Amino acid sequence: MPADAIETRAEELLERVFGTPAPKRRMLVIANPYATTVSSRLKNLVVYALRGRYDVVAVETEAANHATELCREAAAERVDVVAAFGGDGTINEAANGLAGTDTALAVLPGGSTNVFCRSIGVPNDVVDATEHLLGLADRFEPRPIDLGIVDGRYFLFSSGVGFDAEVVRHVDSHPLRKNRYREWYFAWAAMRAFAGTALGRRPMLHVDCDGRRAEGLAFVAQNSDPYTYFGARAIRAAEGAGLETGSLSAVLLRAASPLDYTTLAPRLLSSRPTAVTRHRHILSLDGFRRARVRSASGEGVALHVDGDYLGDREEVVYEPAARALSVVA
Repeated sequence: MPADAIETRAEELLERVFGTPAPKRRMLVIANPYATTVSSRLKNLVVYALRGRYDVVAVETEAANHATELCREAAAERVDVVAAFGGDGTINEAANGLAGTDTALAVLPGGSTNVFCRSIGVPNDVVDATEHLLGLADRFEPRPIDLGIVDGRYFLFSSGVGFDAEVVRHVDSHPLRKNRYREWYFAWAAMRAFAGTALGRRPMLHVDCDGRRAEGLAFVAQNSDPYTYFGARAIRAAEGAGLETGSLSAVLLRAASPLDYTTLAPRLLSSRPTAVTRHRHILSLDGFRRARVRSASGEGVALHVDGDYLGDREEVVYEPAARALSVVA
């Protein structure tokens, strides 16, 4: 009997005994080489491990929004899953490229905080996260989650106008200090920005949220909980935020004095979920469908999404995008 016929019969026998081997799902790994904990050696090790269970192609980002372009191309080619290896900014770019498509998003932690990664239950250690993703190969069940959208940009967990965006702008302008001091540098920048807000050096905001009008100094919207992390501690701000609620939640800082920083900071670090919203200068806006935020003075106000500074805006509109993204976690 010819050799090729023997091989065919052997393959048929193996299939009857063990079943037909499941084809590997196509995966694109997008790595940000400038992320805090990403290195070429680590990326190669992660890709090598993932190739045991997935058909993997790996590429590095080269500029801002490159991950978004790569994800759009992957979705057009019907890649099963994109694994974003980087910080929250890289993951945000990937989500913006995959929203509304059938290609799922997986995340590998490579940043300093990794808020979204931790929020959906993925380990904050990249080796553990890789092992976790390998374990999902046989039970590959992407689930749909909501996104927030502001000024044409999707966000996964938070966006802010005013105070917290000022913090992001300052930290992003000093990447070496950000990587070295991490959450402590954010804390210092927050004190600096709050002092400027409390002394009246920031424009007032006019907010119209589902028909409810208010004024304040800073607006923070959340699509998921928590707002961020300080080391291992979850920082919670808005109430009712969740990835499957079909709505957004927010807090508005209505007024501030230098003394208020000493009362707000402990509430942010508190384990109680309502600690911030019960502050006398905080207005809670949970479960909303549309919020319009504009500068009362007409000056541009800082805007960020998922910890990335987008520039200054005179007016923005927040809305939820229900079930806009599939994730593997």
